[in-house]
Amino acid sequence: MKSAQKPLSDNPVELKEIIIERDETIINCNETILSQQQRIDHLEEFIRLQKHRQFAARSEKASGQGELFDEAEDLIDVEETEPEIQTDASSAQLTKASTVKSGRKPLPADLPRVRIEYDLPESERHCPCGCQRTLIGEETSEQLDIVPAKVRVLVHVRKKYVCKACEEGVQLAPLPPQPIPKSMASPGLLAYIATAKYQDGLPLYRLETIFKRMHIDLGRNTRLAG
Repeated sequence: MKSAQKPLSDNPVELKEIIIERDETIINCNETILSQQQRIDHLEEFIRLQKHRQFAARSEKASGQGELFDEAEDLIDVEETEPEIQTDASSAQLTKASTVKSGRKPLPADLPRVRIEYDLPESERHCPCGCQRTLIGEETSEQLDIVPAKVRVLVHVRKKYVCKACEEGVQLAPLPPQPIPKSMASPGLLAYIATAKYQDGLPLYRLETIFKRMHIDLGRNTRLAG
């Protein structure tokens, strides 16, 4: 049985206090619902990941597409796989291969190179005998370097024109076609999210954490289309 609703006061001050109190209650409820929903999403992704690790075939690997719409990671820890028993033939091949001196593979030639030169100070270019040392060559070594992802904002400025003689309408420069019309996400951002999620197996909550490190509030519930 529903309890009888308390009659509202006719005092404007009391009514204002009631409205403020209800607004605060609604805000708190919405925040609680959002927090619980994020927790539910996290647990569902965790459960899907555990099911995948438990029931998926260990030797089965997707080539190319993979499980595009699986929110869980499609990665299995190497430590969880059982070691394979080597046959005599494979052991012999491994022993033979170990005798061959293994060298470091060269870095891909198509990668851009940044030349950093180191030279002797002027004081060391003079030999103790009094002569000037002569440059005879140089020795090079390479290191693989990675530049972290850079985030920027694309500001689209569209020029507007009008005829001052007839003043009939304004002509606005068009925008190039966009993957999502009226979206705050550029094609580069959409490609980054799709690659990280579907190709690299990163769940959305991990992408959200990555964006937070860049001081960008781009949660899983964010609407990319305006």
